[in-house]
Amino acid sequence: MLAPVVHILPLTTLRRERLLPVPGRVTARMDQNVTPLDVVAEAHYGQEHLLIDVARAFGLPGETAQNLVQVQAGETVSKGQVLAQKTGLVPQVLKAPCNGMIMLAGSGRILMEAGEGLFELRAGIPGRVTRQVPERGVEITFNGALVQGVWGNGGLGLGLMLPMLTAPEDVFTMKQLDVSLRGSILLAGHCNDAAVLQAAGELPVRGLILGSLAPALVSVAGQLDYPIIVVDGFGLKPMDSAAYNLLTTNVKRDVTLNAEPYARQTGARPEILIPLPVSQEPPLLREVETFAPDQPVRLTRAPHSGKVGTLARLLPGMTALPSGLRVAAAEVRLDSGDQVVVPLANLEVIG
Repeated sequence: MLAPVVHILPLTTLRRERLLPVPGRVTARMDQNVTPLDVVAEAHYGQEHLLIDVARAFGLPGETAQNLVQVQAGETVSKGQVLAQKTGLVPQVLKAPCNGMIMLAGSGRILMEAGEGLFELRAGIPGRVTRQVPERGVEITFNGALVQGVWGNGGLGLGLMLPMLTAPEDVFTMKQLDVSLRGSILLAGHCNDAAVLQAAGELPVRGLILGSLAPALVSVAGQLDYPIIVVDGFGLKPMDSAAYNLLTTNVKRDVTLNAEPYARQTGARPEILIPLPVSQEPPLLREVETFAPDQPVRLTRAPHSGKVGTLARLLPGMTALPSGLRVAAAEVRLDSGDQVVVPLANLEVIG
């Protein structure tokens, strides 16, 4: 059975494509080292669309009005340029209301793209440009430690990671904040106070890593303008031991937070990236795994949500649960030493 994978890796190679939503210009060079905030490609795009109904303006059928149109699709026009003209006893002229581009011209109507904006595509991760995609973007290769979370507020930031916890179950409180933390990324445990999140933003910090978050604070965290990543989930729960051990052994290093929201359809997750020097390229990420004995796993549902252990063995056939359901299941040996039976649907492989 294929297993969902959450990456908590002390050293790996990550390759990611960063692509423009529309064709544009790639600005990053091959083999260029980039930071997450560097612009790697850019594209110009129209900010609004105008529909100009020539047939209605001239009081003519669509096909007749089309013969009076003087522009074609793909043509750039300037403000005041003639788009369509009718001669006769009462001449009529339609002019472009602003600078723009003709997107469509047919059946006596003109669709015009007006205004111009610049979309800048940022690298999103630190690393090296290893491939260019003409007119669309680049592939970036990253070497270092990686921890994926379960929730992110969409922000992006980088800075020095400083610890706000001494144990996985610690609670992040107001008294831990002071001006010396300004410009850093904070590694904390559980947060249940909106005032703490807001005070961290006022310092300001460059990012926040939480083990867990009170459900009532999701909307608050989502509106803050610095990146927040939740590693294990919502409610009062400790940070899982795998993530805790990896992150706490890398405090006072520069880290990147790419707090993009978790998307089950694409597999994208919020990520904590810690660049590390390597003598040779580590193995690439494995995005797909099959459940097998001796795999490190994380439990995703109560009563053991967030706990980490080792898959001891896959149980044959279907296993009856106390609820009466029969499911595919496995025996898991938790880090605490306890052995529990867990549905495979409630497990994700750490790899």
